[in-house]
Amino acid sequence: MIAKLTGTVDGVLTDGAIVDVGGVGYRVFASRRTLDRLPATGGRVALHVETHVREDHIHLYGFLEPAEHDWFRLLTTVQGVGARVALAILGVAAPEQLTLAVAAQDRTVLLRADGVGPKLAGRILAELRDRVDAIALGPRAPAGSDCTPGAAADAATADAVSALVNLGYGRAEAFGAVAAVARRLGAESTVERLIPAALKELTP
Repeated sequence: MIAKLTGTVDGVLTDGAIVDVGGVGYRVFASRRTLDRLPATGGRVALHVETHVREDHIHLYGFLEPAEHDWFRLLTTVQGVGARVALAILGVAAPEQLTLAVAAQDRTVLLRADGVGPKLAGRILAELRDRVDAIALGPRAPAGSDCTPGAAADAATADAVSALVNLGYGRAEAFGAVAAVARRLGAESTVERLIPAALKELTP
């Protein structure tokens, strides 16, 4: 099973690239975002690889960063999301954007990807929400600590995000700002403190 390829770029295709490793050319499928960041032909590259072995083929999927590889694996656990759709999603959004979009339940980013309609976007958000909430908001305080209990913190975060959305900000954008502030404030993450601090985050 191939897990990583290090070699030179022999050519870039519409849906992938040819990587020359010791004289052997490997065709590696990749997202548009990854392909746009590859070096020119002849340049050195190291790709994290996901190998899919099927009865009639062996496909290699390449990623420049581990986070994108992790998201590929995560996306393909959702019913209806195959490798092609997962790469299309990763082609329009960076891993951190996907984390915020799923945590905020904002389907806007997902709908930009070829092959993703409202129904599939909703399924992705629903199935992955519990897996990325902790990533977006940071670890919660253990029970018995001096920090605000998890339920209260969640309610304050939700209320703050809702308030910012009502002010005209995008849901993912608002969620990202509130999450950043909540991590800094910790136990002091009340709605009254989250909203003004998040507004400062959103102001250039």
